[in-house]
Amino acid sequence: MIFVPIGLYFVSSWQCLGLLLFHSVLIKNKMAKTIFITGASSGIGKITALHFASKGWKVIATMRNPQNVTDLADKENITLLTLDVTKPAQIANAVEQAISRGGVDVLLNNAGYGALGPLEGTADEKITQIVHTNLLGVIQLSKAFIPHFREKQRGVIITVSSIGGLVTYPFFSLYHATKWAIEGWTESMAFELNRFGVQIKTVQPGPTQTDFGGRSLVVSAHPDYEESLGRFQEIFLSEDVMNNLDTAESVAEVIYEAATDGKNRLRYLVGAVANGDYEKRLQLGAEAFHETLDKSFFG
Repeated sequence: MIFVPIGLYFVSSWQCLGLLLFHSVLIKNKMAKTIFITGASSGIGKITALHFASKGWKVIATMRNPQNVTDLADKENITLLTLDVTKPAQIANAVEQAISRGGVDVLLNNAGYGALGPLEGTADEKITQIVHTNLLGVIQLSKAFIPHFREKQRGVIITVSSIGGLVTYPFFSLYHATKWAIEGWTESMAFELNRFGVQIKTVQPGPTQTDFGGRSLVVSAHPDYEESLGRFQEIFLSEDVMNNLDTAESVAEVIYEAATDGKNRLRYLVGAVANGDYEKRLQLGAEAFHETLDKSFFG
């Protein structure tokens, strides 16, 4: 056995190795970055939590009912917190807990609802639910983290928007209202935050393989719109479209790029549909693009 002098003491080679390993773990933990994710119980949020964890990040995965998500709780570097982004008290508590655990480097606003159907058939409480979750919750949570990022002179705020924040489709008016608002808010906030070394960005997925069409989708109906809504759904939700959805993993990869590329870049589109439709709108112009879509859906 070899003895190595450290200060006034002699330790064995095995003890020395142990000290080195312990020191390396401390350095690794100190250097590991942390991402705070909303809506992480399923879909893009859950897949993104796993993706960042696989890259060595610490992940604070938030959701309304963390007790129901046991598979994330089993991961060593994933911490679950309760958060409903429509409740200011829960926002304050979750942000305080996250900062007390060593701080946050990236905020990912992912929680949200879809909304399909005619506005005339949508209950007022559903309108409030969608706007509060998709827009106000994003703004209020981001506001709560800004002092933390500003004081550190670094940080990244990313919001999962949608191609629906750059173009529009029939019967998604409420969803588009929130996503277009997010795009405008983000673009303006970049002027404020970039001065402090803080980046703010959006990610725009196209149609994606998640449960978005299930519990995360608010559907409304009205008898006077049945025919036109049916024609739209036949095309928009056709088997061909459903068989060519982007994966949540592909969205997570782009989110990781946005979080780590160090660029003051505003938008990251994901997938063939998002890139194709946005490019077509830019080429045709807003009026011609709208007329083209109207003809394709309704003749």
